[in-house]
Amino acid sequence: MKNRLISWSALAATFIILLAAAVAVNQLYSLSLLIGTLHPVAGYAFLAAWGLFFLVVTFRGYKLWAAPKVPPLPESDAGNHFNVYVSYRSKAMRAHPSHPDADRKERDLRWLRTDMKFLEVDALNTTKQMAIKNFFIGAFAQNTSYGTTTSLLNNLKLVWKIYAMHHQEHSLKEFLVLLRSVYACLPLSDFNKEELPAHIKPIIQCSFSNTLSSLLPGGNLLTPFFLNLFLAGATNTYLTCLAGIITSRHCQMLSLEDKQGIVQQSMFEASFMLKEIVKECNPILSVTISNAVKKAGIESLDTVPIPSTGSSVAQDIVSHLASSLKHIIRETGKE
Repeated sequence: MKNRLISWSALAATFIILLAAAVAVNQLYSLSLLIGTLHPVAGYAFLAAWGLFFLVVTFRGYKLWAAPKVPPLPESDAGNHFNVYVSYRSKAMRAHPSHPDADRKERDLRWLRTDMKFLEVDALNTTKQMAIKNFFIGAFAQNTSYGTTTSLLNNLKLVWKIYAMHHQEHSLKEFLVLLRSVYACLPLSDFNKEELPAHIKPIIQCSFSNTLSSLLPGGNLLTPFFLNLFLAGATNTYLTCLAGIITSRHCQMLSLEDKQGIVQQSMFEASFMLKEIVKECNPILSVTISNAVKKAGIESLDTVPIPSTGSSVAQDIVSHLASSLKHIIRETGKE
């Protein structure tokens, strides 16, 4: 079924492209005849210019899509093709500006590993910045199409940034292959219930940590609401951390041995990064919710009418109580 669906999609895409090309050529030819009435050479020049334009676009598109010829990935550091693969990666890898021998022409394994260390630091910093953004997107836009779409676009942008910083020349086909490999390593991409506890563990640990209870605003009344926001943000952050770290690992693979441990090592590093982000974002989330609650409370109390002449004792008591509560909330906010 899958192969038939792919074959039908390819056939339909080819038909649409050929139909669009036929319509475009017909319209351009008609326009060239109209221009040719002004000057005989003008019509041919118009068609020649458009033909050259299509050739340039086709060539640039091919260059953007075409993937470089990559040597086979060796089984281990002692494999037969290891030196050949290292030589290729040394040339294809982007030299980091902080590398002590960035301009060196003859690059060996030592140069490559040093360059990878610098690139790894940049990739982790980029991952952390994007994960912080996705924390608040997950917390405040959870279960919405906006939140889901924005988080997905941020993760795609993260994968592209890490891919771009590791390669001198960029290939759309190579990026899509990398994107597919990263997606396959994420939880729930290929549902396996045995793997879920390992992925959920770091999120639960952060959710019920000792430091979290001291940051909960408003006491027990807001605890379920805050935890709901926090769990959504933490889950979003964990997936972003995994995507960034897995992408970095894929870009720095030198053998099949490295590939086998990508998921486990990435989960280990993502859990630590999640804890760091939680420590930074929790106070911001807590203060934001507290201020929102106080503001909502004051606005609600503002709706209480001021007692007028002839009002009942009950109305006077309610008005006085609302005024006192507004004063208390404002004084607490100043502190």
